[in-house]
Amino acid sequence: MVSSKQKRVWRYVDEGNPLKLKSYLKKHPDTDVNFSMGKKQRSPLHLACRLGDGYLLRLLLDHGADVLRRDSKGETAMHEAVKRHMKYKAGYDDLFVPLRRRCQEAETTPNNAGVTPQDLEKEWQEKLFGECENEFYQTFGRYDDFLPVDDDDDDFGDWADRVRKEYYNKKYAEAQRLAADSAKWKKHQEESYRELHARLQREHEEYLSRAARKQDETRQSKKRTYDEKCAATFHGGSSADSSLLSYSDIPWPAPRGTVQEMVDVMLHGVDRKDVAVFRKILRKQQALWHPDKFAQRCGARLEETDRQKILDTVTALSQELNRLAQSLRT
Repeated sequence: MVSSKQKRVWRYVDEGNPLKLKSYLKKHPDTDVNFSMGKKQRSPLHLACRLGDGYLLRLLLDHGADVLRRDSKGETAMHEAVKRHMKYKAGYDDLFVPLRRRCQEAETTPNNAGVTPQDLEKEWQEKLFGECENEFYQTFGRYDDFLPVDDDDDDFGDWADRVRKEYYNKKYAEAQRLAADSAKWKKHQEESYRELHARLQREHEEYLSRAARKQDETRQSKKRTYDEKCAATFHGGSSADSSLLSYSDIPWPAPRGTVQEMVDVMLHGVDRKDVAVFRKILRKQQALWHPDKFAQRCGARLEETDRQKILDTVTALSQELNRLAQSLRT
């Protein structure tokens, strides 16, 4: 049974979106990428090879994808990688090499018909060689072009040597052309990887920037709420005319947070490098949350059931503020 997380992984691979896949797998590291989809029972690794996407393939391999997992025909991802290489004359370094490094056994694993990826690659090379031979015979097979005009000037051996030289020159030129094409293709792949890496880096930096802005806005909002509640609770009127205060009525900077998180909200927006200003704000907060002064200000208004909890939290806040003030003196 394919889970919703696995369906999401399949969709990102099918869309050819490595950025979303990487982010999703990072958020859900327990997601099992070894599953099959569709009538042909292909895995995400099969699909990545079929699409010819080496980046997706490496992400799946790093997340534990099984190289030897088979589809309905008994074929592994290596079969798909070789087929991709045969069809487009590309993908060897991006698909075939990483799979072989991860599992050398995959190269000799047969499908249901007994055909291994190695067999497919050999068949393709033989086909290429056959096409080259046909081209040679079409080009050099017209014997009239090489027949000697005068038997005294050119015998059969000379003619055969000339044909052989022409053949090897043609093969050499073809090999040079293929090598040049391969170098261009590798250069193109390297440029594509650099562009992808740069794009991912930009998007990651933008994400961090947005997260930082969101965090700053949240803390600013908490700081405003904190200041407003302090003014209303501590300076809103005489204690005799005020209602009793429960734990939730106290203007805690972060009601559900730790003491450190409360202090961070109190001091949000203050430049800690400006020691004079920072010390001034810190002293104001120390005075506000000093246990004795707090007891004088609000002690008579505390609900009895929450009194001890409130006083314990005030004491912890005061101690943290004192510790921070002490660090400024050292």
